[in-house]
Amino acid sequence: MTAPLFDTIPGFDQPIAVLKHCHDKIRKQITTMQNLLSHLAQYGANFDAQQGAKAVLQYFNKAAHLHHEDEEVDLMPMLQASADGADAALLRALVPEILADHQRMDQAWAALKLQLEAIAEGRANTLSATDVEAFCAAYQAHMAKEETQLAPMAKRIFSAAQMAQLGAAMQKRRGIGAAPEPEPAAAVGSALAGLRKDYSQSSLMEADVLADPLAQFGKWFDEALKAEVDEPNAMTLATVGADGKPSARIMLIKQFDQRGFSFFTNYGSDKGRQLTDNPHAALLFFWRELERQVRIEGRVERTSAQESDDYFAVRPLQSRLSAIASRQSAVVASRAELEANFAAVAAGAGEQPPPRPAHWGGYRVVPERIEFWQGRRSRFHDRIVYTRQADGSWQIERLQP
Repeated sequence: MTAPLFDTIPGFDQPIAVLKHCHDKIRKQITTMQNLLSHLAQYGANFDAQQGAKAVLQYFNKAAHLHHEDEEVDLMPMLQASADGADAALLRALVPEILADHQRMDQAWAALKLQLEAIAEGRANTLSATDVEAFCAAYQAHMAKEETQLAPMAKRIFSAAQMAQLGAAMQKRRGIGAAPEPEPAAAVGSALAGLRKDYSQSSLMEADVLADPLAQFGKWFDEALKAEVDEPNAMTLATVGADGKPSARIMLIKQFDQRGFSFFTNYGSDKGRQLTDNPHAALLFFWRELERQVRIEGRVERTSAQESDDYFAVRPLQSRLSAIASRQSAVVASRAELEANFAAVAAGAGEQPPPRPAHWGGYRVVPERIEFWQGRRSRFHDRIVYTRQADGSWQIERLQP
């Protein structure tokens, strides 16, 4: 039986599965930190290194603490209140050990955090291998204890009501409300007309923006990272095929510099074929937490083979295998066939890292127009647009909302 290509996210009606999913995300961040060691040695604190450091910081600064609180405030006290006999004896020994683990890992994280912040800001090119390996080993051992002892005990002794209580507490800790009862379609339709949010966080004046739109984008992107915007690198990519019909999907930006905005995909996918027919695209970033949008329009070119090779080499192994195994956008008979393709590629990969397949690589949107949108009250938004001129300079204008 092959492992699934992609994670499925359990709901809070399965709180123990949610805790396990949190462990899986911790393992991914641990892998990112370990990969950073070799990446920094080879490439320094480049864009990918900075993004990796920011991702690790975002997770361990926030989500990891919520996970520890789930265990300390809810899971372990509920187990102690319900367990008896051998289970109670095990908890008397295990709970103090787990609490001590949390404290030690928090202290170890404090040292790593400073190093990762310097990398994320491009101020440093090194990360202590000793600190990384100690932190990773401590977390791996800690998670193993919880998965082999606490989780099985909870599954065995908690009633359905207790599982619901635990899930509700975890959900509340994350500020996620219970789903409302569905309304009749007519009521939903009439309610849509009244749905609106009044924006009030900030403004955008001509005196606020930089002369170079790429520098302005970098400034806003850094602010989105500091605000812990959910997936600030996610963007809508819109393309138009030879038939003139538009198509849009969510992608992840992987690099931006003075040349433009780069992403990577399968050249034979729907988007790849459309970009061959019509090498122009539009990008949209929406950072809800900051009430901001950035719209980018321009022509599209392929990145160099070397750039595609370099990025492919730093992707997680499973992602590289997926890129080789999948004929993106092509019809497949079943999920089982898709996973069988992946298993065959994984089995044939051997010990050596797989090379980038010829059908996969990067595109760069070379911007001709970039609009920065800041939400304002009463839909009277600020819109500042940069338009590239024939001599390569940028004209800056305000648009009406």
